[in-house]
Amino acid sequence: MLVLSRMRDQTITIGDDIEITIVDVRGDKVRLGISAPAHVAVHRKEVYDSIKEAQKEEQKKEQKSE
Repeated sequence: MLVLSRMRDQTITIGDDIEITIVDVRGDKVRLGISAPAHVAVHRKEVYDSIKEAQKEEQKKEQKSE
């Protein structure tokens, strides 16, 4: 894992077309702005995990019905 220190309004670039900007820092919370192409899905980790779990459940249902 790469760990970087950034201040408000500073940006991190990933590849050629993804930018993460530190929008605000309040106490222990950091607000990020993410610019990415439309084809790149951007989710919070807990949302991503829920999506993946739902997809697994759907695959299980499909396999049982075959």
